[in-house]
Amino acid sequence: MIAHQQKKLSTEDLRTFRDRFNIPVSDEDLDSLPFRKPDEAAEEARYLHERRTALGGYLPSRRHTAPALPIPPLEAFASLLEGTGEREISTTMAFVRALTILLKDKNIGRNIVPIVPDEARTFGMEGLFRQIGIYSSVGQLYTPQDAETLMSYREDKKGQMIEEGINEAGSLCSWMAAGTAYSNHGINMVPFYIFYSMFGFQRVGDFIWAAGDMQSRGFLLGATAGAPRSPGRVCSTRTVTASWLRVPCPTASPTIRHSRTSWPSSFMRGCAACTRSSRASSITSP
Repeated sequence: MIAHQQKKLSTEDLRTFRDRFNIPVSDEDLDSLPFRKPDEAAEEARYLHERRTALGGYLPSRRHTAPALPIPPLEAFASLLEGTGEREISTTMAFVRALTILLKDKNIGRNIVPIVPDEARTFGMEGLFRQIGIYSSVGQLYTPQDAETLMSYREDKKGQMIEEGINEAGSLCSWMAAGTAYSNHGINMVPFYIFYSMFGFQRVGDFIWAAGDMQSRGFLLGATAGAPRSPGRVCSTRTVTASWLRVPCPTASPTIRHSRTSWPSSFMRGCAACTRSSRASSITSP
């Protein structure tokens, strides 16, 4: 009999299980599957009580005691606010420059969490590989293909950027973890989930709803907005799709499409609002 068809354990299986885990149930009582609760003085019971006490009690609770983050003054973004003269830049590039300024800020820099499931180079974010490194719990164990280039892929145990390859679901789960750190750990984090605007939102829509239920705080940013260069993909992945998919999600603030002149100041107002509310801000930047 295979495991999928097995509905219950035989007496012999129960006896093996009992002996393996030292469960105090006699052979006579084994077939009745009695409920066993450790005595209050038992080591197991003491451990469970100690852990619940350390975690703040026996009932789930949401904490709102995380210290507020000091928002950098608008003057810190003077280089963006002054414009680029005759040279036009995309708002995705403007965002990356604003993100770089935030990461370098002495007060808030360590609380910024850039998360990119893929396309980091497409968004112009490869400079962060060297600046802050890509987090890896084991460090870099291989030589990347672009090792001889100036902005090569660099993983580090102390890395700050999260780049999990083509793993949108895992990346957004990292975003949810950072976005709920204010409640779970008493630390305000500002995570940015940066996805390809054409098709990124619909790949993680269910997790975005879950993030709303968890009262996650952070930014969902659809970068590189616009029709794809491949004509065959225009109908199915037109940028407007991500905007419409966001509409039914009640916990995501309205999509923001800023002009080149107003984007930095509006973005910083969004940062301030993000640290005070439990809503996710959704930005689509061409």
